[in-house]
Amino acid sequence: MPPRSAPTERQRRLGAELRRMRVEAGMTTEYAAGLLNVPRTNVPNMESGRSGISAERVRTLAANYGCADQGLVEALAAMAAGREKGWWEAYRGQLRDEFLDIAELEWHARRLRIAVTVHLPGLLQTGEHARAVFEAVIPRLPASDVGVRVAHRIDRQQVLDRPTPPELDVIVHEAALRMEFGGPAVARRQLEHLLHMSEREAVTVRVIPFKVGSFPGAGQSVVYAESAVPRLDTVELDSTHGPEFIDTEAQLLKYRAQLDAAQSVALAPEPARDFIRTLADNL
Repeated sequence: MPPRSAPTERQRRLGAELRRMRVEAGMTTEYAAGLLNVPRTNVPNMESGRSGISAERVRTLAANYGCADQGLVEALAAMAAGREKGWWEAYRGQLRDEFLDIAELEWHARRLRIAVTVHLPGLLQTGEHARAVFEAVIPRLPASDVGVRVAHRIDRQQVLDRPTPPELDVIVHEAALRMEFGGPAVARRQLEHLLHMSEREAVTVRVIPFKVGSFPGAGQSVVYAESAVPRLDTVELDSTHGPEFIDTEAQLLKYRAQLDAAQSVALAPEPARDFIRTLADNL
């Protein structure tokens, strides 16, 4: 099978962790190739995510690299074994690959911590709210492209309907709650939907009121996806040019601290629901 031309973020991450493990062990690509009985050129392809690797081979490499973190090894083996195509593959060719990577990241996360200041999390948006957001994109999108983006955003929400959904912990700034995308009626229905979703067992919504003032990360929207082990966590940042994925240890530590600080000043779930109800009633 030829190497992949565009590995997904998850495939790239698996390969990067295998390379990191090899480098930390002081082993060469020739040594790794010998362990797997493959040509040396196969190893860089595996470590870039351009070629697949079996769970058995992940364990073989880890054992010979002297990795004693069994939780990490099994998490990587699970990533290698999960080769089935997800629902998001139906959008390949219609949306940029990064948007599909977001759906895959959410699907495999154990817990999602999200902090937003202007836009509500996509996992908690209504279709009409999402449409109003995408219709404001510059340059303007054709109606067909808006339709595809809205459909993908709503399809992402099926992760919350799984028998064991990831824990979703959201911190929303008052500014995002007061943005009337689509007008007052659409905004009210969006707030009511947010309230409804916040009552799910796996969903926690907190609110940072204007009166709190400044707080760490006030200018960013952050999605922190927790994996089976902290080393495999991933941060996704939204920007005008598209999503950006971050996964170095120092960066993960910084964003965990930032989310902890934001959570410390946010209203707890029940006061947050009262706050949202008041806003909705005033629309």
